[in-house]
Amino acid sequence: MMKNRFGKMVLGLGALALMAGLTSCSKKNTAAKKNEEDKTILVFGASRGEEAARLEEIIKVFNEKTGYNVVYEGSPEFETQIQVQAAAGTPPDIAMIPQPGMMQTFAEQGYLKPLPQNVVNRIDSNYASVWKDLGSYKGNVYGVFHRVNAKSFVWYNKAEWAKRGYSIPKTWDELKSLEDQMVKDGISPWTVGFESGAASGWPGTDWLEDMMLRTAGPDVYDKWVKHEIPFNDPAVLNAMKYIQDIFFNDSYVYGGRTNILTSNYGDSIKPLFENPPKAMMHREGNFITGFLPEDVQANMEEKVGVFALPSVDSAWGTPVLGGGDQFVMFNEKPGVSEFLEFLTTWEGCIPWAKVGGALFPHKDQNFADYSNAIERQLAEILVNASVFRFDGSGQMPAEVGSGTFWTGMVNWVSGTESAEEALKNIDQSWPQ
Repeated sequence: MMKNRFGKMVLGLGALALMAGLTSCSKKNTAAKKNEEDKTILVFGASRGEEAARLEEIIKVFNEKTGYNVVYEGSPEFETQIQVQAAAGTPPDIAMIPQPGMMQTFAEQGYLKPLPQNVVNRIDSNYASVWKDLGSYKGNVYGVFHRVNAKSFVWYNKAEWAKRGYSIPKTWDELKSLEDQMVKDGISPWTVGFESGAASGWPGTDWLEDMMLRTAGPDVYDKWVKHEIPFNDPAVLNAMKYIQDIFFNDSYVYGGRTNILTSNYGDSIKPLFENPPKAMMHREGNFITGFLPEDVQANMEEKVGVFALPSVDSAWGTPVLGGGDQFVMFNEKPGVSEFLEFLTTWEGCIPWAKVGGALFPHKDQNFADYSNAIERQLAEILVNASVFRFDGSGQMPAEVGSGTFWTGMVNWVSGTESAEEALKNIDQSWPQ
């Protein structure tokens, strides 16, 4: 420091140069920080634990490939938090939406951005049309599907079927013939379990949803789920009759209706693998393999067989019931479009497929990348399905979908209510 001719302290040239350098450095740091922030893309969803770890492996591939910094955050309060964030104007760049209805609500409210054309083109080329339909609202495409799950599977004991000479049924008539053959051979065709504590009855809702898709078709199914037709519409009663032919025939179900009500949903597959087996078939989603006895899980490819629940009406092929997350875009910024496009490619699925525990709807997938033959077969069933619909009870109001629908199925199987009474009571519980 030195004084000028007016006696004021001034900076010397060296100090000025230092300050200029610091200012320049500060600007560079700010620019670098801003550039880093621009490359950061926040993805928000409900997946945590192992599921989140699998997703992060896929994100890692994208980040290393592109230089972007996609960051995933999972929360058990996702459905509440995402609504609060969207309303506050602070949403993530991308969210994993678990239900089509939530996507439609956000789109209606104007929070979502329609997908860029490059992403839509990839959906058109690499997905069956049903996935584009499920991700669309009022003419715009908003959602990219990635990992999905499915429920319309029938599981069986491979060794027992081979020993008895049973063949996989392709149609409902073939299934009925097989059931009768099993009864003639002295064994129950099915094992079913409704018990799930406070959630008892939910496996029955899956059965009814599967049968609605097979007997009434996807359009009527959609109207039923949205309550555009009564819950007790004749089409629903017709679907229940198909289930009743199985559940109410004690020769067809191991332990009869009493066992349906008291058998835990996770344990109800185990009679297939007892020595000797107590039943031959169990209908459940892909998650059920986690409930198999340890010795069976250790050698699933050799011991476990699976096929799609057969069709009733050939007009709809063999429908698949299930669920899945769709990735939607809240913010348009560099990297968001690229990441969503990456999710449409098989490259963006391989790490998870190799580990196991996930299915994907992509047309270009290499089934050999799945970790075992069971998941390869499930993926083939999923990809070949011309009709896919989300679990209906999960889309209904909570007081119905996780309330009266569950209890109604229990009351019907127990004999407390007839099919007509159960469906009428569920219909009357629908919020006005």
